[in-house]
Amino acid sequence: MALKRMDNVGIVVDDLEETIDFFRDLGLELEGRATIEGEWAGRVTGLGDQHVEIAMMRTPDGHSRLELSRFLRPPAVADHRNAPVNALGYLRVMFALDDIDETLERLRKRGAQLVGEVVDYQDTYRLCYIRGPGGLLIGLAQELG
Repeated sequence: MALKRMDNVGIVVDDLEETIDFFRDLGLELEGRATIEGEWAGRVTGLGDQHVEIAMMRTPDGHSRLELSRFLRPPAVADHRNAPVNALGYLRVMFALDDIDETLERLRKRGAQLVGEVVDYQDTYRLCYIRGPGGLLIGLAQELG
């Protein structure tokens, strides 16, 4: 059997509303919200008795999703949001967009901070990293030409 697709990327957040609003401003659409709890959920995650609020965000093309999770029980236990780009493990999500400057201007109103600078890569892309809500590391890429 062949792999069909990557379904979503999960991000644990401490402020679900702020994060939903941020990703809406980036251009994602809120696909739905739910509360996940119960014995079956704890068996999947290995966390036992859990209670989680989730929001599923979808890219405009409908092909990619972010699952934003806020754990009510048990609480989040580790925090690697301030890790540098070369830290081990899952680190960031990158979005392709039309206009990096316009996007940065819009997201700065929501508290986004540029990590380094916007750079041109071989006259092919303009790229940058930003810190979004709660310090999330997000990559932005604008194809040139």
